[in-house]
Amino acid sequence: MSATDLNFHIGDKVVYPNHGVGVIEQIGSRSAGATVEKFYLLHIKASSLKVMVPFHNAGSVGLRRVVRNGEVQKVLDFLSLSQNGHTDDWKDRFKENSDRMRTGSLIEVANVLKSLIALHESKPLSFREKKMLERARYLLVSELALARNCEEAKIEELLTATLAKCKLRFPEAGEFQA
Repeated sequence: MSATDLNFHIGDKVVYPNHGVGVIEQIGSRSAGATVEKFYLLHIKASSLKVMVPFHNAGSVGLRRVVRNGEVQKVLDFLSLSQNGHTDDWKDRFKENSDRMRTGSLIEVANVLKSLIALHESKPLSFREKKMLERARYLLVSELALARNCEEAKIEELLTATLAKCKLRFPEAGEFQA
């Protein structure tokens, strides 16, 4: 991503990996000795968390704009295709999924959601995997609703129909709360 892609303005809706959708509330600067550092102040919708992201870290932490409609279609297409196998060792699988969640990429979040749903159909999920599935579900629904400018319930219906194409059941909100 080029530096110009990361030029955000107050009011922009952005995604902060693993936390979800936020709004840039402020652009400020603070002094640390002789250096002045500019930063974005985000308000994360779900948790009401306030996060300061220094300009020079915006790319490395994965801060990005909310996906556009073309990307939404790629995510839906991915979710409608049949699932690949999954790693048997839960520690390896959990690490892979954690790494995917940290990328902040919506397609990677969709990948985690889909693989955990498929896994759940063959055996019970661990406590941590249940929490990760809930997180992936929330991140996907909230960002797609914002991207499509519609209610989350509409996105849940869309995801239910999309996953049904490969015989997977989209979980209800809170179904996997551990």
